[in-house]
Amino acid sequence: MNKKEKIDLNKKCILVTGGAGFIGCNLILRLFKETDGANIINVDNVNDYYEVSLKEYRLKLIEDACKNSNCKYTFIRGSIADKNLIDDLFKNNDIDIVVNLAAQAGVRYSIDHPDVYIESNIIGFYNILEAVRHSYDNGKEGVKHLVYASSSSVYGGNKKVPFSTEDKVDNPVSLYAATKKSNELLAHSYSKLYNIPSTGLRFFTVYGPAGRPDMFYFSATKKLANNEIIKIFNYGDMKRDFTYIDDIVEGIYRVMQGAPAKVVGEDKLPIPPYAVYNIGGGQPENLLEYVSVLQEELVKNKILPEDYDFDGHRELVGMQPGDVPVTYADSTGLEKDYGFLPKIDIREGLSKFAKWYKEYYR
Repeated sequence: MNKKEKIDLNKKCILVTGGAGFIGCNLILRLFKETDGANIINVDNVNDYYEVSLKEYRLKLIEDACKNSNCKYTFIRGSIADKNLIDDLFKNNDIDIVVNLAAQAGVRYSIDHPDVYIESNIIGFYNILEAVRHSYDNGKEGVKHLVYASSSSVYGGNKKVPFSTEDKVDNPVSLYAATKKSNELLAHSYSKLYNIPSTGLRFFTVYGPAGRPDMFYFSATKKLANNEIIKIFNYGDMKRDFTYIDDIVEGIYRVMQGAPAKVVGEDKLPIPPYAVYNIGGGQPENLLEYVSVLQEELVKNKILPEDYDFDGHRELVGMQPGDVPVTYADSTGLEKDYGFLPKIDIREGLSKFAKWYKEYYR
């Protein structure tokens, strides 16, 4: 077990970047419920990578929930790639914990739009690291824990499964994966040089209500509801470690409260207070099985009629560039150090998504 410094989140100043996003929104909602008197700052540029209305919907959920909590909440509409904005934010607030979820996501989008990935995922993350570094200036206590989003995409075409954080991940098959691996490398160097406690979390195919519309389960639902054909890649021969949003948030929430301890090695130099964990379902599902469960839940929730011709609305196609056939998380590190493993299965998760979808798009 890696030694952790316990952090009490009550009355702390917590910066969540990307809080209009799927994971960020749900994390902030959880913090409202669980913490007493925390000051939560949300920075998000609310870009149009997917429908802005869904991001505004999430921001409204946060605003409404804040009214019933005793936390202070501030939303700043801006980009983490704006160095002045980030520097001013840290100058004007004594930030205790940073959860950096702001990023340009998506494997396929990175093939044609590399610039936005460099801007958000590299320059933006660098700005966060620099601000955290300078939070210790003039003897200040500064940031106690930097938690940031990485991705299962870093494993690329690794054949060995389940994927372990001990595996070599030097051969990314997409620019998105390369930026996420770069985040881990940058965080390690800053942890070593400036003794910054940092934890990277490799997320595995996150899904659930109000999720990202570019994710397969969401886009497939929309297409089926519009009587369109869905494409199933690699002829359905794909496995994914689907992780329900509540499990992801539970993992992040626990990790926030345990920062890698600052310890000195035999050479009397600090050992980097750095860690990386997988958060994945730990039970990869065959894509065709996942599609079948999704279809059953769409019928059960009357989004689609019982006699819907599913076979006539499926097209099996080849592999997409940048994609991988299998993702499978070894999350034993998270279990050992934080006592947590994801537990929500795809039936329960997709049922909750279908109920939300019907309500949101009715």
